[in-house]
Amino acid sequence: MKFNTKTIHGGQKNEEATGAVMPPIFQTSTYAQSSPGVNKGYEYSRAANPTRTALENAFAAIENGTHGFAFSSGLSAIDCVLRLLNPGDEIIAGDDLYGGTYRMFTQLFQKYGLKFQFVNMEEAANVANAISSNTKLIWIETPTNPLMKIADIEAITIAVREVNKEIITAVDNTFATPYLQQPLNLGADIVMHSATKYLGGHSDLVMGALMVKDEKLAKELHFIQFAAGAIAGPMDAFLALRGIKTLHVRMQRHCENGNAVAEFLAKHNKVGHVYYPGFEDHPNHEIAKKQMTKGYGGMVSFRLKNESKEAAFKFLENTKVFTLAESLGGVESLVNHPVTMTHASIPETERLKIGVTDSLIRLSVGIEDIDDLLADLEQALTI
Repeated sequence: MKFNTKTIHGGQKNEEATGAVMPPIFQTSTYAQSSPGVNKGYEYSRAANPTRTALENAFAAIENGTHGFAFSSGLSAIDCVLRLLNPGDEIIAGDDLYGGTYRMFTQLFQKYGLKFQFVNMEEAANVANAISSNTKLIWIETPTNPLMKIADIEAITIAVREVNKEIITAVDNTFATPYLQQPLNLGADIVMHSATKYLGGHSDLVMGALMVKDEKLAKELHFIQFAAGAIAGPMDAFLALRGIKTLHVRMQRHCENGNAVAEFLAKHNKVGHVYYPGFEDHPNHEIAKKQMTKGYGGMVSFRLKNESKEAAFKFLENTKVFTLAESLGGVESLVNHPVTMTHASIPETERLKIGVTDSLIRLSVGIEDIDDLLADLEQALTI
C-alpha cells in the first residue's frame, strides 16, 4: 500500500463478530476463558486489548514497522525505551530536546545510574565521536523542539554502527510524522511519537507510541509495557486510530500553512529570525529535503527583534486565532513560549547555550484558512 492508503487500511481488518468497519471500543478489563490459560487471544487488558491492538497495528503500518505499542503518554513511551538499559549505561542525545524528555533524562533516570551526554547532532561525526564503551542508546529528535534543527538519521545510524553495531538508535519523529519521514527506513531501531500531537491530531487525547522492526526488540518492549503498565486505554486508542485515518490530508495542509507562515514571518520587520527547515538558508536544509520527502511540517519557531520577554508576552497575549497553549499538532493553531512553558524545566544556562531565549516563540500551525492565520499574526505583531 502507498502511505495515504496505509493511514486508512494499514494493519486493519473488519471486526469479526459484527463486521464493524471501525474497531469497537472494547471497554473491558478482563476476558472469559474456557479453561485456565485457554482464551481467544486476550486475558487482561494491561497485556492487550482489541481496540489497542488495532491501533498498534496501524502504528506499525504507517512507520513500515512490524510491531507498534501504544502508551499512556509520549513520556511513558520514552520511559519504556530507557528501561531497556542498565545502571552505568550511557545515552547520547541531541542538545536541543523537548523539555519533558530532558527532564526525564536528567532528573529521573540519571539518579538511577544512567549517564547522558548531549551533543549537537547536526553533524553525524559529533555523535560517533561521543561514543564510549558504555554507550547503549542514541536518542535523536529531528526536527528538534523548539529550534527546528535537523539530524541526518541515515548518516548517524551508519556512523554509529561502524563504531558498535549493538548500540540502539531511537528517533523521536513527533514533529515530522511518518507522512514526512520514516526513520525505520533510514536505519533507526525504534521510532517514538507523542501521539498526543499529529497522530491523534485533534487535541483530545494524551498518548505515546513506539514502532520497531526487530522481533527481539519488540518482545523486550512488550514485556516492559506489560510489566510497567503504562498502556493506552481503549477510548484513547479509538480516538487515535480515527486521527491516523486523516493524517495524510491534515499534514498536507499543515505543510502548506506552515510554509506560508514561515515566509510571512521572515519578511516581517518585527521578526528577528525564523527557524524553519524549508528555507534554503537553513543550515540543514539539504538534509531536511532529503529525508522529509513531502514537505517540512507545520512547526515554525521565531525570535522577535525586540528580544525582551515583555515583547514576547505582548505578542502571545494578543493572538486571536492562534491559541496560547501547551502541546502541538492539532487541527487548531497554537502558540507557545518555550522558556516559560514546554522548556521551563531546562536550566537557563543550558537553554541559552543553544539559543532558547526569552523572545523565542514556537508556532504549531493548524489547518485553518491561511488568510486568517496571517491576519492574526500581523495584528499581534503590530500591537
